[in-house]
Amino acid sequence: MTSKSEKKYRQIKRTHIGVSIFEFILFSIVSSVMLVYACQQFTSYIIDTKLSSEYDSISYLAKLYEAASAANDENIYALLDGEAHDYIVVGADGKVIREKGVNSCSYEEGGRLFLTAQDKVVTAYRDTDRDYVYPGKNERIHLDFLHFREWMQSDRDEVEKSLELNGSVDRFINLPIWLSVDVNGGSEQFIGKAVFYANRRDVILITSSIAALIVLMAVILITMLVSAIKNVIRQRNMLDLFFNDLVTGGHNWTWFLVMGERALKKRRNAKFRFAVVSLILLNYRNYCVCHSLKAGEKLLCRIYTQINATLGKKEMCAHTNAANFALMLKYTDEEELRERLNELIKGLEVIDTEHKFSFQAGVSLLDRSAEHDKKTAGYKNVDLDTAYNNASAARMSLEDSGDSGVAFFDEKLREEQEWLDKVQERQQRALDNEEFMVYYQPKYDPKTEQIRGAEALIRWKSPEFGIVPPGRFIPIFEKNGFITTVDHYMIRHVAEDQKRWLDMGYHCVPVSVNVSRAHFVENDLADQIKEMVDKTGTPHELIEIELTESAFFDDKKAMINTISRLKDFGFAVSMDDFGSGYSSLNSLKDMPLDVLKLDAEFFRGDSEDGRGEIVVSEAIHLGKLLNMKIVAEGVEVKEQVDFLANEDCDMIQGYYYAKPMPAEEFEERIRQ
Repeated sequence: MTSKSEKKYRQIKRTHIGVSIFEFILFSIVSSVMLVYACQQFTSYIIDTKLSSEYDSISYLAKLYEAASAANDENIYALLDGEAHDYIVVGADGKVIREKGVNSCSYEEGGRLFLTAQDKVVTAYRDTDRDYVYPGKNERIHLDFLHFREWMQSDRDEVEKSLELNGSVDRFINLPIWLSVDVNGGSEQFIGKAVFYANRRDVILITSSIAALIVLMAVILITMLVSAIKNVIRQRNMLDLFFNDLVTGGHNWTWFLVMGERALKKRRNAKFRFAVVSLILLNYRNYCVCHSLKAGEKLLCRIYTQINATLGKKEMCAHTNAANFALMLKYTDEEELRERLNELIKGLEVIDTEHKFSFQAGVSLLDRSAEHDKKTAGYKNVDLDTAYNNASAARMSLEDSGDSGVAFFDEKLREEQEWLDKVQERQQRALDNEEFMVYYQPKYDPKTEQIRGAEALIRWKSPEFGIVPPGRFIPIFEKNGFITTVDHYMIRHVAEDQKRWLDMGYHCVPVSVNVSRAHFVENDLADQIKEMVDKTGTPHELIEIELTESAFFDDKKAMINTISRLKDFGFAVSMDDFGSGYSSLNSLKDMPLDVLKLDAEFFRGDSEDGRGEIVVSEAIHLGKLLNMKIVAEGVEVKEQVDFLANEDCDMIQGYYYAKPMPAEEFEERIRQ
């Protein structure tokens, strides 16, 4: 499978340069053919023009011969022989009747020749001594350049002597061809020796024209060659830009993908074991805030350089984004690779003597799959993008620690990734099919042991996975943002249940519904909740909006505004998990809350010195002073119930009284 980066790389390699080279080669071939053809046609035209005048002279001599033969007049023959042209007269039987000069005519092998100036076709014959000019099959003049060049070289002395004696106007070139004229009613042929001649001026004109044409084509070819070279340079620069990382000046993620997959597909690399590593510098943003972005980029350059200094042959490193680096390393076994990465991280931690840095690395071991012959293994089916994603998933498992470390992608992480994909793929369908069920966990008054309220909790009843606990999908929804849709779903269903129970005459108690902190970026959250509840006709006092303590770490002003509007609408607002964070008291000071829920961790473990009871007692007392109701969650034993009752805790929620239950079971409890 070809990746998008590989396709883009191939596209850039094909851009300009391939077309330019093809055009250059094609034009070179075509121009060479055209040059030869043009020279031949131009020369044929010049010869044709010259021979037309020669044909006029031979036609005149043919008429003299007809007159002499008709009158049998020797005076006319003498006049004919006094002309400069050699000739022969051939009878119908092919025998020579009369001749003048040297008979070098190949009159037994004639050809048809079209003379443009005469606008007629005549029969022509080669000269056997200098057969450079001859009629072709297409009735055009043809010139044998090769033989003519050899003749010019062999007769150079004769040519130079002719020039010295006669000057530039004398015939510099003499190329004979025999032209035939029918005489005496066609019973005989008068064949005269026509001579194509050219003086120095003609030669200069012809050679200058041909030279100009050659120069013109040479200029065009050189221009195209220069353009092709420029395109090669431009393509190289484009590839450098395509693969260049602007921060480190080294290689980027695209280079890692393209060159990495190309290297893995080579058969000679199948014998090696490779791993992909996702390496990150922790707290890079904080470093940039303290020292400037420019200083941070210089630090990344030093890290990139130091990593590359440790790489061996066939190993790769690229800066991907922010403070992340991708590596492809060879290894012999997992333990050796772990030790190598730990050593690498130790060196990077002290890259700056004034700071101590932390690095985390995730590793994905590449699988070699058997090829078609089942004898050798290779990496042809490896997707580096997926491998790096797996390595990043392994690295993210270390995030909570904040310390340097190395983690390998294993089957457990793979299962988690597969579960993540399944949940995200099915989440909307599950919502549309109402697979999410509302469970209720009652809250009891520890003194009267009567139901005073409940908390709505979500369960996923999947046709495929069965009952899925919230811990398996709620964190996923919180990360991908789907939690806001689920919150709306829960509020609507709880309001509908409350309205139904009211209509049935049951004694309804307030039910708290969790709202994610992600909702509080919405300025109209209170209005949204009011609108959903009003559509069902449920009284607002039966719906309690529950916020986790972590939500109070966000925009405090927006949080206070939303809580105030909810209270104005008649909704109670509670803080869940009080005591699980570090700013609970500060939150109580600023937030106008109605209910305080003590975190379950307060009631877990043994406290032999009574410190836990003191904290719980003071938290209850503090809540009472702020006019808040107190709910203790996670209570499981009677001793805890007795203690909380003595401390005047308003409600208890926990397994001691009831586990979370389906709506039908909770309905039965409030009915009784």
